[in-house]
Amino acid sequence: MNLSKPVAVVSSSVLAVSLLGCAEERVVVRPAGVDQPNMVAAQEHLQQARAFLVRAEPNKGGHRVRAIELVDQAMAEVNAGIEFARTH
Repeated sequence: MNLSKPVAVVSSSVLAVSLLGCAEERVVVRPAGVDQPNMVAAQEHLQQARAFLVRAEPNKGGHRVRAIELVDQAMAEVNAGIEFARTH
């Protein structure tokens, strides 16, 4: 018995059903940090880095202040990435 035709029909049917399911736009909302251990770890490390920079001596010619600003920007991007992943 040749199974290639029934397998092809079943495969095509599964693909069609899958594509129809994708046509619906659904937004899945997950709690922050779920299945994002690397993003959460990055967030924690950035918070630690910022704390060290804040405690550092301010005699760095403005570089310390700029580093704090950049860490703040990085933290905002990480948070935005986590939020994006929660809704997509």
